[in-house]
Amino acid sequence: QVQLVESGGGVAQAGGSLRLACIASGGSFSQYAMAWFRQAPGTEREFVSAIARRGYSTNFADSVKGRFTISRDNAKNTLYLQMSSLKPEDTAIYFCAAGPIATMDAEAYNYWGQGTQVTVSS
Repeated sequence: QVQLVESGGGVAQAGGSLRLACIASGGSFSQYAMAWFRQAPGTEREFVSAIARRGYSTNFADSVKGRFTISRDNAKNTLYLQMSSLKPEDTAIYFCAAGPIATMDAEAYNYWGQGTQVTVSS
């Protein structure tokens, strides 16, 4: 059983940056593909970014491409999301997830964190 805990959320101004982290415990972190999803009020959870087990392959939603970077440190059991050039529409709860493959499909992920709130003011 893998436990995931996100941190790093908060309030940022438009154009600013935030770095989210997700620490995993209770399992072998390097055996899981990891991803970030987000959910804004009144909307469905949406894919943000995913990274393969060794970090060699990544993918991003079109809405964040060129602004967000995903990375992982398998030695520290930690996943990161560096968010830059933030926009008010990035405001959401951000969740990390672990699963067998790096995909945009939320159903493919077995483990989820509780989420961290990101608010971007204009």
